[in-house]
Amino acid sequence: MAAVAVLPVLTAYAMYYLWRPMAFTNYGQLIPPMPVADLAARQPDGTQFKLAALSGKWVFVIVDSGACDEYCRRKLYTIRQVRLTQGKDMERVERAWLIDDDQPPAPELALEYQGTHRIYARGSPLLRQLPADTSVHDHIYIVDPLGNLMLRYPRDADPSKVKKDLTKLLQVSRIG
Repeated sequence: MAAVAVLPVLTAYAMYYLWRPMAFTNYGQLIPPMPVADLAARQPDGTQFKLAALSGKWVFVIVDSGACDEYCRRKLYTIRQVRLTQGKDMERVERAWLIDDDQPPAPELALEYQGTHRIYARGSPLLRQLPADTSVHDHIYIVDPLGNLMLRYPRDADPSKVKKDLTKLLQVSRIG
């Protein structure tokens, strides 16, 4: 009788302390949270912009040139579409394009990706804080509602897996 009562407890302890899962449930790479909300850059109209203005929202962040090559356009498309797939929760997600040069984006990009914050970040400390294996252009980053950079996706990230991660983040962060 005692073995029947003790066996589940011993199994639970063994699983907790000895077994380490080899797979993670998230697709993106978790990075040590670092505050980025107070770092300033400028908007196309010349006014100062801080990510703190998007406080309370999950923010997709990409970095690229204003010239926006094909890869840049794929990232813009991915973050727009992943946001749209969130349905009623899409209002909890923002998008920011950090432009790391002084070249203005083509006008058709502003129309096609309306709602994406275009931020001129050349020389901004924000660009220096983004962790990257090779180039910050290779990643899509996520900033949490508290203004902490906490997740990044690899080059050519799978949109369906990014959507799955974002859906989980929105579910676990839902208030009420």
